[in-house]
Amino acid sequence: MTLDPAQLDAEGKKAFTNKKFVEAADLFRQAADGYTFGRAGLLASEMKNNMSVALLQAGKPQEALDAALGTDKVFAASQDIKRQAMALGNIAAALHELGRDAEALENYDLAAQLFAQIGEDELCSIVKKSAAAVRLKGGKMTDAALNMIGALDVKKKSSFFERILRFFFNFLK
Repeated sequence: MTLDPAQLDAEGKKAFTNKKFVEAADLFRQAADGYTFGRAGLLASEMKNNMSVALLQAGKPQEALDAALGTDKVFAASQDIKRQAMALGNIAAALHELGRDAEALENYDLAAQLFAQIGEDELCSIVKKSAAAVRLKGGKMTDAALNMIGALDVKKKSSFFERILRFFFNFLK
């Protein structure tokens, strides 16, 4: 029995929730293939991004990158800015895991700009924190602090811990 792409997507999400990342990636790939065959490009690209996240969780960054590459352009062509930014974040995460931090930062920064443009403050903050972590790992303390301040400033409601962090990071400016 062959499942339709929507059923494959649901099964993939269930497998992902159960931490069966390789199985989830395969189900997302099958869903993407089904959507591509049916000419539903946006849904196919969404499945490729889901597949990318699952592959990254399974420790397969090159496959994760391969799955996500180009999906941002599909979303951009459809003026779906939120999913375009999410795709760029997925690409950045895979690039970072591959040690290609300069490229990862370019993608993280573009994703953050897009999320800010559409008022997705929480997602913008998450992406900026990821970029800060990459910069920190690379030994760029001042750049990392500035990224973290930006991530904290984007959020409308900061936790007590985040307000303390903002206070300390302001000293590094």
